[in-house]
Amino acid sequence: MTVRRTGSCSAIQQYVEREEARESFKQEALTSWVAYKETDRHLTWQEVRTWLNTWGIEDEKAVPECHK
Repeated sequence: MTVRRTGSCSAIQQYVEREEARESFKQEALTSWVAYKETDRHLTWQEVRTWLNTWGIEDEKAVPECHK
């Protein structure tokens, strides 16, 4: 009897990659939170939204500067 392992190895690899990406995202978020708490520099939702609304148009805006 031959056991087919290709699918399960691929599934395990995909799971590990997803978990590593999730952990990386959490660490980046935590680092950002610590930086915010230390500096109080931020962007408002409206500032981000206004900037994002220019993506893909001729007059695309630069990333807004963070402020206190």
